[in-house]
Amino acid sequence: MSSSGAGTASAAVAAASSSSASSTAASADAVVVGGGVIGLSVAWRAALRGLSVTVFDPEPGQGASHAAAGMLTPVSELQYGEESLLRLNMASAERYASFAAELEEASGLPSGYRTCGTLAVALDADDRAVLKDLHAFQERLGLASAWLTSRECRRLEPMLSPAVAGGLHVEDDHQIDNRRLVAGLLAACARAGVTLARRRVAALVTTGDRATGVRLDDGTAVSAGQVVLAAGHQVNGLEGLPPGVLPAIRPVKGEILRLRVPEPYAPFLSRNVRGVVKGGSMYLVPRADGELVVGATEHELSDTEVTAGGVYELLRDARELVPGITELPLVEAFAGLRPGSPDNAPVIGATALDGLIAATGHYRHGILLTPVTADAVAELLAAGTVPEVVRPWGPQRFAAGPHAADIPAAAGQAAGSPRSKPRSKEASYA
Repeated sequence: MSSSGAGTASAAVAAASSSSASSTAASADAVVVGGGVIGLSVAWRAALRGLSVTVFDPEPGQGASHAAAGMLTPVSELQYGEESLLRLNMASAERYASFAAELEEASGLPSGYRTCGTLAVALDADDRAVLKDLHAFQERLGLASAWLTSRECRRLEPMLSPAVAGGLHVEDDHQIDNRRLVAGLLAACARAGVTLARRRVAALVTTGDRATGVRLDDGTAVSAGQVVLAAGHQVNGLEGLPPGVLPAIRPVKGEILRLRVPEPYAPFLSRNVRGVVKGGSMYLVPRADGELVVGATEHELSDTEVTAGGVYELLRDARELVPGITELPLVEAFAGLRPGSPDNAPVIGATALDGLIAATGHYRHGILLTPVTADAVAELLAAGTVPEVVRPWGPQRFAAGPHAADIPAAAGQAAGSPRSKPRSKEASYA
């Protein structure tokens, strides 16, 4: 099974790969390890600043970037303990309209960016209390959200169940089609002169106390002025990476569904719908082309098998909120791996190893944080400076020593903390 966005992205991957893999440069100003949205956007922005850039990824755009829902929802996704990360999320969300417009101009392709807003709804009285608490938290932080009654929620989205007990309307939380985003980035990179090679990086090459390039799985060495690690959880297996330079980035499995809304049912939903369903969380993201994304499960696992249980739970909870979903054709069931850092916040910036830059660990905010990460890393590569908004999220915050306690309380609870659950349904992919 496949979805409409998948074909566009796959075609762009094939075209970019076939045109560039055989001409991979022996050296570059910057080598980017990883061709998801983070790696590709970094490469594009760096190339625009005049750098020669090579991206290595055996399957560009096919990991967590392919699995994502594309929600740009810093307010409605906010969790307790994320106040520090909120500033970064909001800064990236504010850049998205111009980022998407620039990408569309550069690539000649639509990005699927939609200013549709988000409605978060509660299924029962207990779920309503959870959303009420969240609303109070948002108000204390000065965030714009409006509490709606059940009737007001159904007026906005008539397909919602009459059982819905109320909700929050966040007008400024939007979406982008992540697969169109990948396709656009691939095309923009090609037009900007970025070299894309469908090859796996096996090792980091260092000379003295500096990163000077990478070694591919066939033994080929590629030299670089600087190296960017943007390969998600796969950075853990990179040979030659000195101990302590990066924190452990763990894979977090998530299953996600894509359905199709037939013309007689359109428009099925008009905006993102996040649901609190009997204590769990899930979301539905409607695309302008009739696709409906439903997600997502969350497991501290490293496999990408889609399970019957995962599909059942997603459809069961979606049916509680929107009963008519059972009439829609199921197009795709997919599983991906979010990259999670020890504090569940991104790792962006120069490492303790000269010449090595991190852009990983984005967890459930990878699509949202693409613009701010790309601009920050491109500035670091071109000018050696780090924008103030990303400074708290450098890898040094994990270093042992007197400043270890300065790690921002950013992303709620890390894996294994008292509030983490074996299984929850949370937000978008990284």
